[in-house]
Amino acid sequence: MNYTFKKLSTLKDMLQTHALVRELTDINLETYKQMLNEMVPHNYFQVVIYEGEKLLGVSGYWICTKIYSGKYIEIDNLVIDKEHRSKNIGKLLVDWMTQEGKRNNCQTMMLDAYVENFKAHK
Repeated sequence: MNYTFKKLSTLKDMLQTHALVRELTDINLETYKQMLNEMVPHNYFQVVIYEGEKLLGVSGYWICTKIYSGKYIEIDNLVIDKEHRSKNIGKLLVDWMTQEGKRNNCQTMMLDAYVENFKAHK
């Protein structure tokens, strides 16, 4: 497969991921916009993966520093289009973010998952 990754750093670009993010959480566009407006100035980014023109997945991520971990990258709301799940698209996004963490000299990668999200725990 020929996949393309794109790092999103602006509110305008991130708003285009709303429909896919709704597959994970029921968030309306206005609330999504308000949240992103607060998050983007604090080192929040998204990465998307395409096959041709088809958006297959998105993941938000933060690059921050904490005393106990040093500089880290934190995965936030990784969502794969329901028709493309179980095809290693999520792994490709995590691999991209692992490299992004290395590019940014992060010492740690973090992921929080909902208790009932057993697939994410794997």
